[in-house]
Amino acid sequence: MAKPVSDQVVVIAGASSGIGRATALAFAAAGAKVVCAARSAAALDTLVEQIRADGGQAVAAPTDVADPARVRALAHLAEQTFGRIDTWVNNAAVGVWGRVEDITDEEFERVMRVNFLGQVHGVHAALPALRRAGGGAIIGVVSAEGARAVPLQGPYVASKFALRGFYDTLRMELAQEGVPIGVTSILPASVATPFFEHARSRLGSMAKPPPPVYAPEVVARSIVFAAAHPRREIMVGGAAAAFALAQRLSPALTDAVLSIRRLGAGSQHTDRPDNGVDNLDAPLDGPGRIWGTFPGRVLRSSPFTELISHRPRPAELLTAAVRRLNPVRKEGVTDGNAVHPQPVD
Repeated sequence: MAKPVSDQVVVIAGASSGIGRATALAFAAAGAKVVCAARSAAALDTLVEQIRADGGQAVAAPTDVADPARVRALAHLAEQTFGRIDTWVNNAAVGVWGRVEDITDEEFERVMRVNFLGQVHGVHAALPALRRAGGGAIIGVVSAEGARAVPLQGPYVASKFALRGFYDTLRMELAQEGVPIGVTSILPASVATPFFEHARSRLGSMAKPPPPVYAPEVVARSIVFAAAHPRREIMVGGAAAAFALAQRLSPALTDAVLSIRRLGAGSQHTDRPDNGVDNLDAPLDGPGRIWGTFPGRVLRSSPFTELISHRPRPAELLTAAVRRLNPVRKEGVTDGNAVHPQPVD
C-alpha cells in the first residue's frame, strides 16, 4: 500500500518548466516534500521559492540527467535532506523537430541520452533508495508518441518507444522479485508547455503541439494520483487513448492518415519563425514557466483520464497479485547471483 501523498518525499527530474514544474507545485500543494531537479538553477530557485512561500517544503538540485553520477548525487541529496525517497518522477526531455535525414547523428544521440538514458539513470538511482524506504513508486513520463509514431519527431518518438519497453521490463522484474515498488508510465497527448519553444527546429519555423492540446496541470494531477495509486499506464487525455487505439487497430491506416501533409506534418508547423534558441545542449536562461505560448484552445480537464484511465485494469490486479505471492528476495541477491549496490556519490 502506497503512502498518502502528504506523507511522501518526491524527487522530480525535469522540474524547471512545463509538466515537471506543474507536478512539483501539485505535490507540494498536497503536502509532499519535493526535491526539484533540472539543469536550470535559476528556474529551480524560483520554483522552490514559490513552494516555500505557499508553506511547502522543497529543495533545488541542479542536475543533468544525462550524467549518471549527477543523478546518483540527486538521490543522495534527497535522502540526506528528507531521510528517504518515496516517489521518483522521471520527466526531463528535449526534442528536435525535422525530417530524419535532416537531423544529425549528434542530435539523435543527445535526445536519446536525455530522454531515454536519463530515465534509466533515474531508475538506477531511485531503486536502492526505494528499497531502503521499504517500497514506493517510479513514475516515468513517456508520451502518447511512445504508442504511436508521428512524422518530424524521429528522435523523440524513438526515445519514447524505448521508454515504454524499458518500464514494461522493469515492472515485470520487480513483480517477479515481489518488492512493493510500483512502476507507472504516463502517456500524455499534446500538452501546452514551453517544450515546443525550447526544442530545436529544422522546419524553418517554430514547432507546435498538434491538437487537441491539454493543460500541463492535467498531466500533473495524473502523476500525483499515480504516486499513491500506481497503475501500469495512464493515458492522459482522450486523444492519447485514441492514438493508441488507432495504432492497435490499424497501424497501416494510421500511417496513411498521418502521411497527409495537412494532418501529419502540417499540424506541427506554426507561422512563427524559429528563433534559433533551444535547450538541447544547455539550459535556457529564465525563471521557468509551466505554460508555453501556444495560441490555440487548451483543454483544462480530461473526463476520460479521470473516469477511465485512472481505474486499474483487471490484468493489472493480476500482476499485483503475482507480486504479493512472490517472496521478497534478500537485498543484494537476485536469482542466486550477487548484486553489489553502486556506491552513492
